[in-house]
Amino acid sequence: MEPLQALVLALLQGLTEFLPISSSAHLVIPSLVLGWPDQGLAFDVAVHVGTLAAVVIFYRRDLMAMAGGCLGMGAPEASAAQRRLVVLLALATVPAVLFGFAGDDFIESHLRSLPVIATTTLVFGLLLGLAEWRAPANSVQLTWRLALLVGLAQAVALVPGVSRSGVTITAAVLLGLSRPDAARFSFLMSIPVIAGAGLLKTLDLLEAPSPVDWFWLGVASLVAGITAYACIRVFLGLLERIGLMPFVYYRVILSLLLYAIWIA
Repeated sequence: MEPLQALVLALLQGLTEFLPISSSAHLVIPSLVLGWPDQGLAFDVAVHVGTLAAVVIFYRRDLMAMAGGCLGMGAPEASAAQRRLVVLLALATVPAVLFGFAGDDFIESHLRSLPVIATTTLVFGLLLGLAEWRAPANSVQLTWRLALLVGLAQAVALVPGVSRSGVTITAAVLLGLSRPDAARFSFLMSIPVIAGAGLLKTLDLLEAPSPVDWFWLGVASLVAGITAYACIRVFLGLLERIGLMPFVYYRVILSLLLYAIWIA
């Protein structure tokens, strides 16, 4: 992969990883339109590290509070609330892990096609619009049932074009969380999922015999991390003011573009 290609794809990954617009839908366009080669396993590891670092740094205070709660530090009620949040996040992660191990080969072989990505981009974009239409002003309490259902939605995001952040925010809002609370829970849920995916890809990379250009991988990781951090901050800052509809419109337009590329 050429350095310019690596930078563009890292930028796309960082920009789209946490916005509800599907990173896979965007990453497929350069290869189809410009004929760029597959970015490869090493590149996937690099951008996963970058986006993981971004969300961990952004939510570092929340993570430290959860760690303190698990260790029994602080007031008993606060510690109990933090431990409960950790349990709910763990519960929400289980479906993606199980679905990933059971269906990863099938998804790689049969669902990484342009018509599938175009269709999921459109369908789950319209569901995001439904969530915006029904978004409550105040959140319900986060329960184990709600966490499990949002976790099941996260497992669906293994299908390209769905968007992990998009489908989890959609599910959380439809189940009664406010938009900011849904986004926060979605982004916290992403940490174990991105970490696990990155670890598996790293293990595969260690077994690969091909040489690795560590400098450009480091640059790609940095670019993905910086842009992902900026996107999280901007998205959360604008969520209450603009809502989710701009992302719905964007997804509909993107899906039509993908259909046009497929037909052409």
